[in-house]
Amino acid sequence: SSSSSSSSLMPSSARAHRGGSAPAAAPAATPMTWEELGQHVQEAGWLGRDLVNGPTNSHARLRLFGQTEDAVRVTLYRDNHAWCPYCQKIWLWLEEKKVPYRIEKVTMFCYGEKEAWYKRKVPSGMLPALELDGRLYTESDVILCELESVFGPLYKGMADPAVMPLRRLERTLFGAWCKWLCYPNWPAFQENKARKDFEKVVAVVEEALASTPGDFFLDEYSTADVIFTPYIERMSASLFYYKGYVLRSPQQNPNIARWFDAMETLETYRGTQSDFHTHSHDLPPQMGGCYENNEKEQQRCKNLVDFGPYGSEIPDVGFGEPPTATDEAVARTFKHRANIVSCNPCKDEVADEALRCALTGLVSGELVTPPSGGDVALRYIRDRVNVPRDMSLHAARRMRTALEATAALAGD
Repeated sequence: SSSSSSSSLMPSSARAHRGGSAPAAAPAATPMTWEELGQHVQEAGWLGRDLVNGPTNSHARLRLFGQTEDAVRVTLYRDNHAWCPYCQKIWLWLEEKKVPYRIEKVTMFCYGEKEAWYKRKVPSGMLPALELDGRLYTESDVILCELESVFGPLYKGMADPAVMPLRRLERTLFGAWCKWLCYPNWPAFQENKARKDFEKVVAVVEEALASTPGDFFLDEYSTADVIFTPYIERMSASLFYYKGYVLRSPQQNPNIARWFDAMETLETYRGTQSDFHTHSHDLPPQMGGCYENNEKEQQRCKNLVDFGPYGSEIPDVGFGEPPTATDEAVARTFKHRANIVSCNPCKDEVADEALRCALTGLVSGELVTPPSGGDVALRYIRDRVNVPRDMSLHAARRMRTALEATAALAGD
């Protein structure tokens, strides 16, 4: 795991209760203007990247992989925020197979009113949905089967004898996870039993991964890995936050840890990958509740995710920070600055200046003291940075670190 997200803005343990620390140097006097920040963004060039043909990303509305728009036969309907696990499954498959497709984004039921145009198209409102050659399909497994029938399987398909038992194992793991995560106020013996039941299934997953020569579920990356990815990613996040349990542990679960490392070598996975902060907070409405065990280690893990430091102690990524992380964080925030400010509970002028202070710190490496009340504005933003909806994992680490370090100059 990388600790390269540390910088002059990285908080120390001196203020672990809120993730803040004294900066290495005296804070700069004034924040950059939006014009100056815009010039920096333009020179960095992040917003000019190719969303249509370039690396997997959550912002594209069209993916062509170097082909022409005439080649598009597929439209994927997925959730607005990249929170839906079943949408991620289809998204990953399309990206790995490089099938040209359009993307339409829809609200999930548990987060708000479903769009009327979508309910006319899909009366159930179910996500994901997919149009293929003008025909509409729902249910992610049905969608994958239809895609395979037209574009071929990803190594081995849904009905392959090697894949079928792994599909069943994924559902068994899912059930054990739900039983542990989603039941409140258990006495200690029931909590321990639920954990042991989950760990028994994890041991079977470990054996399945050990049975292949590489790091994936079959001889090479396949449909089986796509099926496991969405929920095993969410298990890793939620169990760390709510139970203090590390699924991606080289010591306890070495094959699962290697599987995560192998997945992160794939550009397609990195483009859909979320982080512990996002999943820990987007899951409760989807799951009907996620419950803490209130043990000391669980509280430590929860505080790390919520307040930082946002570094290697949070086991949600194994690859190092790319050199573009800071530019990405600044560019994405700059692009949506008007909405970020207008949605903030603090006065616009306070939120605006405070945000510019944090971005100045990211650009220059020197902290800028925000206005009075700026700590509230910045921590409101910190708690709402989403991966990969807003930016990639390492960019989000940079952004949250800058927001907290700048907020710490104004108050607790």
